Amino acid sequence: MKILAVNGSPRKKWNTAILLNKALEGAESQGAETALIHLYDLNFKGCTSCFACKMKDGNSFGRCAVRDELTPILRNIEEADGIILGSPVYFGTASAEMRAFMERLLYPYVVYEAIPSVHIKKRINTGFIYTMGATESQMTELGYEQHFKFNEMFMEHIFGSSETLVVTDTYQFDDYSKYVATLFDADEKARRRKEVFPNDCKKAFEMGARIAKQSNI
Repeated sequence: MKILAVNGSPRKKWNTAILLNKALEGAESQGAETALIHLYDLNFKGCTSCFACKMKDGNSFGRCAVRDELTPILRNIEEADGIILGSPVYFGTASAEMRAFMERLLYPYVVYEAIPSVHIKKRINTGFIYTMGATESQMTELGYEQHFKFNEMFMEHIFGSSETLVVTDTYQFDDYSKYVATLFDADEKARRRKEVFPNDCKKAFEMGARIAKQSNI
């Protein structure tokens, strides 16, 4: 059983990466082999609209034809039993790297038929972890949840299952006094980092354990 996590944040040791590592610890608790992929380490682009993945009897039918550093990652995902994506929210959506990755990951599996179908060979249990500086009320006011639901819908349609963990009001800097950020209450951010974030990590661990357990049925 193999569970892969994909980090769509440029930071390798901050909120999103911490939560993804906790999710992988949860998967490992169920006996899974795990790996963490950092998208910002890779040289790749989003979908090029070549439509090779849709061409009848084509060599790349149902598979992305673009060849770059993302290609072996996509092949590894095909062999995985579960995948957990993680991204900070930038301007209401996942990071640019994560969006480009999702275009390349999801689109080749979608079939343009009257009765919707997909090319995936097997069910892959999936999860998505989002982190953001916005509070829960700000997230709702700004309409972020529609973006999350859209991604979850596609992940579930293509891979068979999906769940989402949203972590709000995260600690953005290790020292707020160094930045122009009077919009935020540094003391409140520090309190949440100490009291709330550990519970978010617990939820991530539980997600990873759940996905691994479902993959082992």
